[in-house]
Amino acid sequence: MSDGPLFESLEGLRGTGKSTIAPMLAAARHAVLVPTVPLFYQPLRREVDRRGNTEARMCFYLSALFTVTDEIQRLLADGTPVVVESYFARCLANHQALGSSLGVRLPPSLPQPVTYQLTCGKGERGRRLADRIKPVSRWDALAEEVADRVSDAYAQFPMDHVDTTHLAPDEVLQTILSIDTQGAPHRANAEPVGAHPHVLPPVPRRAEGACRS
Repeated sequence: MSDGPLFESLEGLRGTGKSTIAPMLAAARHAVLVPTVPLFYQPLRREVDRRGNTEARMCFYLSALFTVTDEIQRLLADGTPVVVESYFARCLANHQALGSSLGVRLPPSLPQPVTYQLTCGKGERGRRLADRIKPVSRWDALAEEVADRVSDAYAQFPMDHVDTTHLAPDEVLQTILSIDTQGAPHRANAEPVGAHPHVLPPVPRRAEGACRS
């Protein structure tokens, strides 16, 4: 890693602690927590999420991510650390597991974060999800059905793994803060999704009616 400001991303399945830890990590690093779906994308996001087209949804979220990289680059150039709750890895891993057949090659000029993959035991993750108040979207439910495939697809990205199963949020934060961020560069893989033999092939597309909530 260079001596410049840190850029860090939290990845992982739902219920592993990303939304809890992200603001805590940003505060600890004196960083800006940047939303990876800009505010002006939100109305269209709701419309895209109502539909069952995996490729269209993937392209929408890729567009949002590419758009927000301009803000991330500006902040980093100004010397400001940045934290995001998920980045390109989540978009690519989730949509590949959901059946997208699009091949995507990430340009090497993208800001490259130090990435932490939060994991959690299946039972504990289920309990956390059951305790959530916010509604579960159709896409969240579909992603849960292929959670193992999402985890397999995540394997193509270099990440530091943090098991949150038996840790309180403060303990998870301290574990992340103890990780050496000055080692080898943490670069997003620029090869197309699906180019790696250990990534499972796309899942067959569901019939439109199967996606209805």
